[in-house]
Amino acid sequence: MKIKEGFEVCDLFDNHVIVASGRQNINFSKVVNLNESANVMWKAVVGKEFTVQDMANALTAEYEVDDATALADAERIAAEWKEIGMVD
Repeated sequence: MKIKEGFEVCDLFDNHVIVASGRQNINFSKVVNLNESANVMWKAVVGKEFTVQDMANALTAEYEVDDATALADAERIAAEWKEIGMVD
């Protein structure tokens, strides 16, 4: 997977919000707000090819969480990002 060009995170009042630029990415019906763990995953994978396991590894490196929980969380976030159309 890879995050599509034109998506970036902006920090607004202690919130991490994904902003889309470019006509092909604009969908005003969806606003993506990242919690802290989703932001950790974003920072670990933005700009490169990645797997769900890479996302989970970012969580286990940052937090005291077991591999199974990290993988489940990463799978959920990856599915959301795919549904929104943020990743290829």
